[in-house]
Amino acid sequence: MLMHELAQEPDYIISTKGVGRCFHTQGGDFWALRDIDVDVPRGSLTILRGRSGSGKTTLMNILSALDKPTRGKVYFEDKNIVKMDERRRTLLRRARIGFVFQSVALIPMMTAMENVEYALRMVRYKGDRRARAAECLKMVGLGQRGDHMPAELSGGEQQRVAIARAIAHKPRVIFADEPTGALDTNTGLSMVKLFQDLTRQEGVTIVMTTHDVGLMELGDRVYELEGGELIHGE
Repeated sequence: MLMHELAQEPDYIISTKGVGRCFHTQGGDFWALRDIDVDVPRGSLTILRGRSGSGKTTLMNILSALDKPTRGKVYFEDKNIVKMDERRRTLLRRARIGFVFQSVALIPMMTAMENVEYALRMVRYKGDRRARAAECLKMVGLGQRGDHMPAELSGGEQQRVAIARAIAHKPRVIFADEPTGALDTNTGLSMVKLFQDLTRQEGVTIVMTTHDVGLMELGDRVYELEGGELIHGE
């Protein structure tokens, strides 16, 4: 077999080795995660699925440098972020990571365009902020809605503004925690399909959590957690 015919090893932007997370409570130690090994391919839509309390949000917080594991290693672009001090972790989040949450947290007194522009100011984006904001709103299908206030937008449209805001500074990875949780089935499905499009168009990696079984087939890679343990991964 010729070398170019050999399957190439996946390029992982994030990997974990033996990650565990313990919380100290009045009732004793509670292990929210135990021995988690996951690999997130670059440019993929990776889904973390599980019921409430399964550990998926705890894992996302660790992958996104919002929290540190009690034990184990977390590699972001081949750097072990567990060993980073808080300043370096903050810079990593600011420069290379975007966030989308179930609660969109748009600023109500700003238009959709201004919300995206404000996010660019916060990360000290050096390009034309208004042009980039307009470009991102167009990507998420809101090119004609930039002058609307959040209250004038539907729930799905508000979530699209939040996505535009998250991709605006061209992060390496976007973390989306239950982004479809407050949306109806059809709107949630269109949201995940938008994520698929963004991985191809922008080359961004997206990691999202969900408890919806129906969305699993849309992920390039799916990990399922239960009781803080990984029970399925493909």
